[in-house]
Amino acid sequence: MKFSEYMAEWLYGEYGYYTTYKNIGKSGDFYTAVSTSKFFGGTIAKHIISLVDEGFLSENGTVCEIGAHHGYFLADVIEFIYTLRPKLLSTLKFVIIERFDDLQEFQKSYFEESFGDVVSLTHYKSLSELECENAFFIANEIFDAFPCELYYKGKTARVDGHNIEFDEGNEWVKSKAEKYHKDRGEIAVGYEEFAKEMASTCNKFEFMTFDYGEMSARPDFSLRVYAKHEVIPFFNENIKRDELFAKSDITYDVTFAHVKDAYEDAGVEFVEIKAQMVALVDMGILELLEMLEANVEEKIYRQELEKAKMLILPNFLGERFKMVRFRKN
Repeated sequence: MKFSEYMAEWLYGEYGYYTTYKNIGKSGDFYTAVSTSKFFGGTIAKHIISLVDEGFLSENGTVCEIGAHHGYFLADVIEFIYTLRPKLLSTLKFVIIERFDDLQEFQKSYFEESFGDVVSLTHYKSLSELECENAFFIANEIFDAFPCELYYKGKTARVDGHNIEFDEGNEWVKSKAEKYHKDRGEIAVGYEEFAKEMASTCNKFEFMTFDYGEMSARPDFSLRVYAKHEVIPFFNENIKRDELFAKSDITYDVTFAHVKDAYEDAGVEFVEIKAQMVALVDMGILELLEMLEANVEEKIYRQELEKAKMLILPNFLGERFKMVRFRKN
C-alpha cells in the first residue's frame, strides 16, 4: 500500500491512535502548547477580541477549532473571553470540527461540566458541513497529522507489512518534491483539499494554526514516533513498527511553503509566519500575565508563570513551533 494509506490507518483507522480519547501531557505520549498552559488559549482569546475590535470578526461570528481532541483549547479560549469581554459569550458561535464520535462525546461532556448551559457548542464532522459568513478558525498541530508520502531520489515509498520500500513512481509526489527542493523526505497529502474546503465554507475568515516545521523543506526525513515522551526516528534500525502501529503518535515536520501554496491556490491570503514565542508575545501573553499578577496571590502567579514560560522559551516550544496566519476577506 501507499505510505499515506499506512499512516492514515495508523492514526485514523478503526483502531487508530487518534480514533479514541488519548491523554496528552505528562501522562501521555507528548506535550502540546494546550496541555502546557491555559494562557495559550488565553492569548488566542485576546487576539479574537482584537479582531472584533478592528471590525474583521463580527460579534455574531463563528469561532471554530479544528481537531480539538479533548476540547481543552477552545474551552480555555472561552474562559478568557468570559474574563476579558463577557458579553461576547452571548453573541459568538462556538464550533468544533471533529470526525470521531467518541471524541465529540468527550468534548460535549467537558463543556457541560465547565460551562453548563452558558455556552452553546456545535459539532460538525467536517468543514464541508459548516456554512458561515464570518469566522475565526484555529488549529493546533494539525498539519503534521496529515498523512504523507515518503520520497527518496525520485522514488515513492510503499509499505509491505511494516517494511518500507522505495520503488514506486508517483508524478504528483515527484513534482511536489521538485517544487520544494527535496530529494528525500515527507510530502504531505491533503493540504490542497483542506484549504479549498475551508475557503468554500466561509465568506470572510482568519485562520491561525500552530505547528512545528519551517517555511522551507528540511533536507532529510523528519518522520518520527512519540511513545511515552520518547522520540523514535521512523528509520531507526531498532524500531518495532508493528508494536508501535496505532498505539503511538506518528508525525513529521511541516513544510509551511506547501501549506502557504495550498491556501493561496484556494484564494486565501497568506498573512505571516512567526515563531510561537514571538506570536504569543505580539498577541499579548505578557499583558495577560500582568493581569494575573495583579489579581492573585504570588504563589499562584509563579505557578502559572512557569507554565507559560514553556510556551515561549526557545528551548521548549517557543522557537521550534511556528504560528501561521491566513485571511479570506
